[in-house]
Amino acid sequence: MDFKQKVVDLVSEQVDLPKEKISMLIERPKNAKMGDYAFPAFALAKIEHKNPALIAKDIAEKISDDNFTSIQAVGPYVNFAIDHAKLVNATLNDVLTEKDHFGDQKLGEGNVPIDMSSPNIAKPMSMGHLRSTVIGNSIAKTLEKVGYTPIKINYLGDYGTQFGKLITAYRLWGNEEDVKKDPINNLFHYYVKFHEEAEKDPKLEDEGRAAFKKLENGDEEEIKLWKWFREVSLQEFNRIYKELGVTFDSYNGEAFFNDKMQPVVDELKEKGLLEESRGAQVVNLGEDENPALILKSDGSSLYMTRDLAAALYRKKEYDFVMSLYVAGGEQTGHFKQLKQVLKKMGYDWSDNIHHIPFGLITQGGKKLSTRKGNVVFLDQVLKDAVSLAEQQIEEKNPNLSNKEQVAHDVGVGAVVFHDLKNDRMDNFDFDLEEVVRFEGDTGPYVQYTNARAQSILRKANKKISMDNLSLNDDWSFAVAKALADFPAIVEKASEKFEPSIIAKYALDLSKKFNKYYANVRILDEDDQLNARLALVRATSIVLTEALRLLGVNAPKEM
Repeated sequence: MDFKQKVVDLVSEQVDLPKEKISMLIERPKNAKMGDYAFPAFALAKIEHKNPALIAKDIAEKISDDNFTSIQAVGPYVNFAIDHAKLVNATLNDVLTEKDHFGDQKLGEGNVPIDMSSPNIAKPMSMGHLRSTVIGNSIAKTLEKVGYTPIKINYLGDYGTQFGKLITAYRLWGNEEDVKKDPINNLFHYYVKFHEEAEKDPKLEDEGRAAFKKLENGDEEEIKLWKWFREVSLQEFNRIYKELGVTFDSYNGEAFFNDKMQPVVDELKEKGLLEESRGAQVVNLGEDENPALILKSDGSSLYMTRDLAAALYRKKEYDFVMSLYVAGGEQTGHFKQLKQVLKKMGYDWSDNIHHIPFGLITQGGKKLSTRKGNVVFLDQVLKDAVSLAEQQIEEKNPNLSNKEQVAHDVGVGAVVFHDLKNDRMDNFDFDLEEVVRFEGDTGPYVQYTNARAQSILRKANKKISMDNLSLNDDWSFAVAKALADFPAIVEKASEKFEPSIIAKYALDLSKKFNKYYANVRILDEDDQLNARLALVRATSIVLTEALRLLGVNAPKEM
């Protein structure tokens, strides 16, 4: 039962406001003794020309409902105190009946392409790629839970001037044998060396641009090298995606749109939108806006050209209801321009394109940079995280079966959870030892809470009946109330494209359950044992599902 909705329905019978407005006004009193929900009467003061305290008193006197132990006016608020036993009983029934479908909703439908991860070919995946990958993956899972069909697109950085630079670097300093031995690291080494040398000799930049122009024009040798770099990079990326448990529906990278850009340029010309500016071709976006650069003065394409082609292709291919781009906050200007150009072209569906920005991961307060070689490789971070998890499992539970798998789920899960518990737009400093702790606001803490719940159920070894799941104590009410919030949490996370809402919820539910565990003798043989075990099982179901929505596994033993 949705008790908040019950409050909305009761208030709506007494006031002349739409239910959506009432729902937005409902608050949670800061002091639990004041009740569980509060309706502020301020919104009615102007309409009724009365003191809000009198309005609240009038509303409270007219409402009665046996789902609430008290409905009373406190100053300008109407406070509702839920009948604890009824909430626990209704919530446990819902969770145990719906299981992992608890929280499923039909908030929308239709295809939602999600442009995410998108590493550059021939460079190792760094911690910088982690954010786009795991944020995009969690958003996809959450949107699916509320009715949409996500399409995860790995828009690989497999085209652009950097490949001219890489081809030039390979010809100057590389050899086939080294690349075959350790492809990614050696290609990365050539790329870094190119930038170091180009600072001393700017002519190298011209050579890189010339090599890319040859690649664009279909030069056989350049294409052969480019395909080889792409193939060895993809093998490495897929190994890391497997570690993270992330899959994709499309790997159509920038190169896929190479033959789809000219029609876009032609359309811009036909619609009179293309103008010349200092030899380059641009779309003017207004007096106070920078123009969108479509073609460089030498005629070569840019990110904007390819992204326009990609947006038009995705609309035609998927007929999307929304199209999401999970990319760093520094690209906000680019996506704003993309939408503006599409709008000028007459495509109103551009309103349904959303950039999902995020902050930076730093280390020791410093920004990570691939170009300067100041980079933390994701592969190594995941290996170190699993190793740290293994050490802690060895100390806490040396006889644990399936130790390797659990260490993997805990180590990798810790890295993913740490990223997602931070508000998407926040920058954060990464410290692996903090991340893989079993205590504190960490992924392993949530996983351990779930494993504890599973351990209790194994010890009890009883079939849980659905009869009389009422509990009256404050500890169980706090847990059940948190469980009842899960559908609203899923809805909020999906609307805001914000996985941290789910991660913070999982931490909060874990803390409430651990307080329950510390204060209640769960396995005592009495007439409430069945209800207590139902609460434990319901907590495990919701924690497991919350972790799944974040892309984190939930081991049953730790």
